[in-house]
Amino acid sequence: MTRMIKCVKLGVDAEGLDTPPFPGANGQRIFDHVSKQAWKDWLAMQTMIINEQRLSSFDPAAKKILETEREKFLFAGGFELPEGYVPKKD
Repeated sequence: MTRMIKCVKLGVDAEGLDTPPFPGANGQRIFDHVSKQAWKDWLAMQTMIINEQRLSSFDPAAKKILETEREKFLFAGGFELPEGYVPKKD
């Protein structure tokens, strides 16, 4: 059966994640309040941030940047596109 949640990012009732995305309180918070679609949107944004800022997932400073951006994107209602980002033209 599909688990429905009130998604804080999208502001609608939507399908929730199947499992927390990572262990700990932050993973549980995301599991409880973020829909599959919003998480998918975050993963795309995270990839863009990593690529545009040339972050390494092994660098503790990069992990902190991604944690801060994830919090803003999912829970604070806003985020900033990476500096210098130019969207692809169709």
